[in-house]
Amino acid sequence: MRVMTTPIEIHLAAAAYSLLTGTLQLMMKKGTPLHRYLGRTWMVAMLITAISSFWISSFFPIWNSFGPIHLLSVWIIICVVISLSAARSHKIKQHKAYSIGAYVGLVGAGIGAFAPGRYLYQLFFG
Repeated sequence: MRVMTTPIEIHLAAAAYSLLTGTLQLMMKKGTPLHRYLGRTWMVAMLITAISSFWISSFFPIWNSFGPIHLLSVWIIICVVISLSAARSHKIKQHKAYSIGAYVGLVGAGIGAFAPGRYLYQLFFG
């Protein structure tokens, strides 16, 4: 089993917070002060999740230690930046679309992280 390194710890903590907060954001009323506050913390956590992934070797390395999952990290960074810019410009449809795009990327990566042979699968299911 892989050793839990600092980048993995940071990545897992930020991803867990992002998943929880993102789910709450989708269920809550939009535009409230709480929505804005949680949205800001969610975006920071999403960026931490995506950026920390670059210090974690891919299960399927294609170039150095980077693999297809790292393209998802780039996608999430792009979505978060565009979503934040759209929210500040009051382009709510665009903000919503890119926020959902980032959330879907997060959920997809999370599902993949629990595939047999992956670290989280071994950690939780032996």
